[in-house]
Amino acid sequence: MQAPSASSDSGGGAGGVRARVLAELRDAIIRGDHPPGAPLSEVTLAETYGTSRTPIREALKQLQVEGLVEIRSRVGTFVRRPSRREVVELFQLKEMLEGLAARLLARRGQVPELDKLRRNVAESELAVARGDADEYARLVHDFHGVIVHGADNTRLQNHYRLLMNQLAYHRLVVSTLRHPGRLGASLHEHRIILERICEKDGFGAEMAMRDHVRASEREVMADPVLGASGTPAENGKEP
Repeated sequence: MQAPSASSDSGGGAGGVRARVLAELRDAIIRGDHPPGAPLSEVTLAETYGTSRTPIREALKQLQVEGLVEIRSRVGTFVRRPSRREVVELFQLKEMLEGLAARLLARRGQVPELDKLRRNVAESELAVARGDADEYARLVHDFHGVIVHGADNTRLQNHYRLLMNQLAYHRLVVSTLRHPGRLGASLHEHRIILERICEKDGFGAEMAMRDHVRASEREVMADPVLGASGTPAENGKEP
């Protein structure tokens, strides 16, 4: 398929081009295609996405609002590298939002999301048996997404989406799942969460999810690269 020409971002298709560039660039950063601290050249990105620099510039401004990039005047634009403190704070919010989502889903009873979660855990067991961290990471993303969607709370979903973008969580998961024993431990935690939800135990589901998120946070902060990749917290204080 031929890449769109630079002129395709003018006229009636401008909105579509801007949306496409924003979505694809956001996904690329979250996946880790552009690692933290990496420079983002408007010229290079325009060539990559087959457009002019205008949609690229607009996308970068929006991604700065979302906390994914940092635009430094007269220096350039870079993938934002969150501080260690910021990562901890984002995980605290993740724990709260996902815990609430698990509780709300448990209260809904027999809904389609339960079958999706059962299939997810079954596929996850196969991935863990193969030692396939990449496939399991994809299933982790889906598992948490189904729970958040199943909570049936639009406000929660919107806040969660922004949080996950800022945390670039997929990149973190792929790295930590390669830690010895983490694949099996994560699967076990998912099983417990699913059991509590199916039992309609809202409190138990929330606590199981919170425990799971805290375990993920510990893996991230203990990682010699991920845990130390951020810049020092303000005033030299660490959480």
